[in-house]
Order: sequence, then structure tokens, then C-alpha cells
Amino acid sequence: MDKNKYFRTNNFYLGCFLFAKGLELVSIDRTDPKKCVFVFADTPLRELFVGVFNYGRENDPEIQVDARTLILAIKTLKDKLYQSEL
Repeated sequence: MDKNKYFRTNNFYLGCFLFAKGLELVSIDRTDPKKCVFVFADTPLRELFVGVFNYGRENDPEIQVDARTLILAIKTLKDKLYQSEL
């Protein structure tokens, strides 16, 4: 796997946010049995989304996500965590 093409995070809520924003979840790395790492296809927007997630102001339009979209992202990532493979 070319590490430059992928973004990895073990932060569940950041993963949900990126998924809700439309980034492609490529896999979930379960190498470490104590934590899972979400692996996304990297895009130019990913850096913006991570910055906004970590440091954005409450009403920043870039941080806005439809509630139903975010709930679906949370459910989807939880389902994928409990599957044996992605």
C-alpha cells in the first residue's frame, strides 16, 4: 500500500466526519489488537477537513454535516468495525 495515497486515523469521530464528508474508506487496519485504524483514500480536501474538524469554529460552513449523514456514517463505521473484514 503506497502510504502517500492514504490517510490513516485511529480517531473514530474524525473517521466518521471524513466518511460523512465523502472520503472513501479503503480499509480498517486491525494489525494492533488494541486499536483499529481507519484508512482513507487521500484527497486534497482531506487536509482541510482534518483542520476544520480539529480547529474549526462552531458555525464554520466546512464543518457542517447533515445530521442524518453523520448518523449514517457513525452506524456504517461501527458496522465495519464489527465485521471480520472490510
